Amino acid sequence: MPDITFILPHWIYWGGIAAVPVFFMLASRRAPARGFSPGLSLPLAYFFWAISGFMGIHRLYLKSWGAAVFIALFVGVIFCNHEARLTRNEHSIAKNEVFNIAHDLRRAQDDDLPAAAIARLQRDQEAGAVRERELAARLENWRRASSVIALVVLCLLAAEAFLMPATVRRARARLAAAASDAPHPSSTLTEAAAVLRPVDGGRFVRAVSRINSVTGEFATYWTVIAVFVFYYEVIARYIFNSPTIWAHESMFLLFGMQYMLAGGFCLRENAHVRVDVIYMHLSLRARAMADLATSVFFFIFTVSLLVTGWIFFSDSFAMRQVSFTEWEIPYWPIKFALPLGGALIVLQGAAHVLQNIAVLRGGKSHGH
Repeated sequence: MPDITFILPHWIYWGGIAAVPVFFMLASRRAPARGFSPGLSLPLAYFFWAISGFMGIHRLYLKSWGAAVFIALFVGVIFCNHEARLTRNEHSIAKNEVFNIAHDLRRAQDDDLPAAAIARLQRDQEAGAVRERELAARLENWRRASSVIALVVLCLLAAEAFLMPATVRRARARLAAAASDAPHPSSTLTEAAAVLRPVDGGRFVRAVSRINSVTGEFATYWTVIAVFVFYYEVIARYIFNSPTIWAHESMFLLFGMQYMLAGGFCLRENAHVRVDVIYMHLSLRARAMADLATSVFFFIFTVSLLVTGWIFFSDSFAMRQVSFTEWEIPYWPIKFALPLGGALIVLQGAAHVLQNIAVLRGGKSHGH
C-alpha cells in the first residue's frame, strides 16, 4: 500500500471543530421531530458510510448483520497487506544477497580463483535470482489480492450509498417494533427523578442553564472527532506505515478546550467530584445553606480562573503564539477556552446561588 503524507490543514481543524458538533446536534434534533428514533439518522448513516464505511461502521450503526461482510473484507485487506509487507522484506533481503553474490563473483573472476569456486558462486547467483523472482511474483500476488478486495469494497460502498435510505427505513422499523415490545419505565422512578430537579430561579437561571446545556452538548461531540482522528492515526500508522505529526497534538488540545467549556455544564448537572458524606443526608434547605456558605470559595477560584485565563489568552493573541511542533497550530484560539470556560462556570455558579436563595424562600421544584 502507498504511504500517506497528508498533514491536516489548520482551517480544516478549526472548521471541523465548529461544523461537526453543529451537524450532530441538528441531526439529533431532526429525528425525533419526524417521529423516528433519535439513534438512527440518515445523515449520520451517510456520515459513517463516508468516514469508515469500508469497515462496515455504517452497518453497525444501523444494527445490521451486513457489517460482517465489510469487516471480513477489511480483515482480508489487512491480512494481504501484512503478507505483502513480510514478502517485501524477504524480497529486499534476497535482492541484496544476489547483489553481494554478483560482487563476489566479479572479484573471483578478476582474481583468477579456481573454476570450482567460480562455478559455486554462479550456482548461488542463479539460485538467488530464482528466489528473488519467486518473491517478486508472490509480492505482486498479495498486492493484486489486496487491490481486488479493495475494489469489491468500493463497489459495495457505491451500492450502499444508493440503498442507504431504504436501509435506514428498515432499521427504524426494526427498532420501532422492538421498542413497542419493551416494558415502559416505572412512573415511580420518573417521579423520583423529578424531585431532584432544581428550583426555578428566574429568567437568568433558565438562560444560563440553556447556554451551558448547548455548550456542553457542543463540546461533547468533539469526542466523536477524536474517535475518527485516532482511528485515522491507527490506520495510517499500521496499514500505510505513515504516522502523522498532528493527530496526537490536535486531540490533546481539543480535549483541553473540551475540559474547559464543559465545566459549566458539569456544574449545572452537579457532576463535579465532591465529598458529600454529610451533605447527602441534609435536607433541601440545609443543602442550600451549605451551598451558599461554600460558594465564597467557589467564586474565589473561578473568578481567578477567569482573570488569569484572560491574561494567558491576551498574551498569546498579542504574540500570535503557535505550537513548538512542526504542525505549528495557533495557540491563542485554544487559550481563549480558558476565560470562556471560566465565564461559563461563574455564570452557572451565580445561577446556583439564585436557585439556593429560591429554595430558602420556599420555591417549588421545576424542570431545567
